[in-house]
Amino acid sequence: MSPQRTTAVSLSATAALALGLLHPPAATADDAPVEQITNGDFADGTTGWWGTEQLTLDASDGVLCTDVPGGTGDPWEVIVGQNDVPLVAGETYAFSFSASGLEGRPVRALIQEPVDPWRTELDERPILGAETTRYEYVFTATTDREDGQVAFQIGGSDEPWTFCLDDVSLLGGAEPPVYEPDTGPRVRVNQVGYLPHGPKGATVVTDAEDPLPWTLNAADGSVAAEGETTPYGTDDTSGQNVHTVDFGGVTAEGDYTLTADGETSHPFAIAADPYSALAADALEFYYTQRSGIEILDEIAPGYGREAGHVGTAPNQGDTDVTCHPSHPCDYSLDVSGGWYDAGDHGKYVVNGGISVHQLMSIYERAHTAPTGDPDRFGDSTLALPEQGNEVPDVLDEARWEMEFLLAMQVPEGEELAGMAHHKVHDERWTGLPLMPADDPQPRYLHPPSTAATLNLAATGAQCSRVFAPYDADFAATCLAAAETAWDAAVAHPDRLATAGGEGGGPYDDDTVADEFYWAAAELYLATGDAAYEEAVTSSELHTGDVFTEGGFDWRWTAPLGRLQLATVPNGLEDRGDVRASVVEAAEEYLANVAEHPYGLSYSPDSGVFAWGSNALVLNNMAVMATAYDIGGDVRFRDGVLEGLDYILGRNALNRSYVTGYGTADTVNQHSRWYAHQLDPALPNPPAGTLSGGPNSDAATWDPVAQANLAGCAPQFCHIDHIDSWATNELTINWNAALAWVAAFAADQGDASAPASSSCEVEYTVHDSWPGGFNAQVTVRSTGGGLPEGGELVWSFPGGQAVSDSWSAELAQSGRVVTAGSLGWYSGSSDSSEATFGFLGSTGPGPNASPERFTLDGSVCG
Repeated sequence: MSPQRTTAVSLSATAALALGLLHPPAATADDAPVEQITNGDFADGTTGWWGTEQLTLDASDGVLCTDVPGGTGDPWEVIVGQNDVPLVAGETYAFSFSASGLEGRPVRALIQEPVDPWRTELDERPILGAETTRYEYVFTATTDREDGQVAFQIGGSDEPWTFCLDDVSLLGGAEPPVYEPDTGPRVRVNQVGYLPHGPKGATVVTDAEDPLPWTLNAADGSVAAEGETTPYGTDDTSGQNVHTVDFGGVTAEGDYTLTADGETSHPFAIAADPYSALAADALEFYYTQRSGIEILDEIAPGYGREAGHVGTAPNQGDTDVTCHPSHPCDYSLDVSGGWYDAGDHGKYVVNGGISVHQLMSIYERAHTAPTGDPDRFGDSTLALPEQGNEVPDVLDEARWEMEFLLAMQVPEGEELAGMAHHKVHDERWTGLPLMPADDPQPRYLHPPSTAATLNLAATGAQCSRVFAPYDADFAATCLAAAETAWDAAVAHPDRLATAGGEGGGPYDDDTVADEFYWAAAELYLATGDAAYEEAVTSSELHTGDVFTEGGFDWRWTAPLGRLQLATVPNGLEDRGDVRASVVEAAEEYLANVAEHPYGLSYSPDSGVFAWGSNALVLNNMAVMATAYDIGGDVRFRDGVLEGLDYILGRNALNRSYVTGYGTADTVNQHSRWYAHQLDPALPNPPAGTLSGGPNSDAATWDPVAQANLAGCAPQFCHIDHIDSWATNELTINWNAALAWVAAFAADQGDASAPASSSCEVEYTVHDSWPGGFNAQVTVRSTGGGLPEGGELVWSFPGGQAVSDSWSAELAQSGRVVTAGSLGWYSGSSDSSEATFGFLGSTGPGPNASPERFTLDGSVCG
């Protein structure tokens, strides 16, 4: 027996449900289960038990205790265990033990295969205390085994401590655990907020068939509005009978709850700007994902850590990485930097490609869309170490990844020169938690692929455009790498990444026509070259239906090319058709939102929610947002706003999928360093981190999903548990989709009806020559005359710069040009027109004309 007082383990309701911890029923004398553990009470000393070489086991007092050395890096470096534990496939077992140790110290309790690859039947992380605590877990074995191993991994502490263990038991005949998610109140709302003049919807889960009364409750207890629900019936994505509520007529700002059918929702706000903080947080997530740099606590409070993968022992670093032994090469590359892809330490070009693209597209949209705000993510707007360098912060963050992508290119003179290595990651999978600086695994470059090479071509071309006004040399480097990559991909069009491998995600892709189309589009936009234009227009994807019901992601990138051609100024002959195709696709996604009781934009033909479904939902919203930018139809804007409701709490689980946003938010995303669930000394993911979301196939691969989500309706195929990597991981590309849509939402103000345009602009290039051009701009009032002293503002599409001007005062910052004092140079007696001209330099690429002009902040038609 333990010499210390025993207490029961204390678990939050969420943790208990997620872990499936249930007490097995008491057995009768006739069906008493057989104890599978030898000498679990240590009455026979340490018989049957072993420890790693650092340990001396002592059970002289009837409790096994051992002094654990400090300074070990990983839990598995120090182990107490027992071998030859029999298991029967399909049998449900109750595993229990009493333990004590260093206060707040996490350990790892495993029942597993005794040899590599150490497949686990149970993998739990109890948090120890100074007092002896009883821990109980229930699991169902998947394999018959006579040689199972019980292991307590107790390494990883900087300081020495004493581990004590008693009353270890493994009994069959337990009741299989039943996972019942805590879905909270049956009234589901956007837990962050609604815009005053935007759509406002809620969903009520109820058995009622007839309309129900609802009330909107103000913070002071008064009723702000009331009405009746609209019965919907059974929602196929959740299996629930639901009603909907529309309270869009309420515009007064404030804090509210909604009551229906005897239930009251989580609180929410009606506010003019609930999304600016989210848009910033979703981008600041990338700083804490950086590899190769110390993360400073003064910049990201609570997230400071040592630089990862810079070669400081035990870490082997990314500064001199050679090819994987299965595909050797005679060179090595410095691929330090970039972003860790997800919850592991791998870095992948195809996932990095779409991620950095969407960040650079946030910048591009700010300069091309009618509601874009070039100042939103300008210099010193994000918590980054690069503040104050006169470069927009969103581009500073994008550059950190772009430089990594450039470094992954095969050097000149090598067999596959110009192609890009598909990925770099550890030789073997590492366990959780593990800080990047403590990763001891060797790292390897994986073979170049056509898909990765085209990702480099696409993003390098885009990089050359967006960085031209800020760093011409870096822009030129990006374009040179992009064109080299394109040529290499054309020469090697079928080097496909395949599934399989250890230590990192495969990111396999057997179709690269979409990457060819995207890369050709970006290179055409960057250069205007006829060869790239031909590659665009001759692709079957140029006129094909690239916008699927299932959305787009890193594996299907053709929509990126279509969206870019539609929004970035260019001279493509059929650009009108391109823009029309975006609007057509947006109509389909808008219909999904309107028809679904949870406002869901995602409706895959199969009804199966894919891995990372939340990002697919958001990317469908990006298409609707782009349609709004193209034509100004507020239905599309409102579809995006209503679609965000699903991500932020109006869903079957009543959960916000973004850390730090909403009453019931996901906080245990799968990560090796945001691992508070496993080690209380570590943080949860930073605010603004998106969970991957429901995955209908998760139970196929994910042990936590297997144990808890078998047979789940699509919306219920998610669990907020750090080990559920198939439903609850974080990734850079999922957060990129969130950042893009949140930035769009933040730009919509209070969602009032857009003001009618009171001006129009005619921009004409009269003459051009190598490196320069002569342009004339005429601004006309469409009602009321031009404002005295007004300012006309536009953004150049590329690296153009004003060198001289007449009849207006022109100033340029980055790509933004301001023409002031227009009222002084009126071309008519009623001040309805002003004309001025300027000389400019073209920079690299085509001299595309700007398409967005504002006069004193109002967009000109």
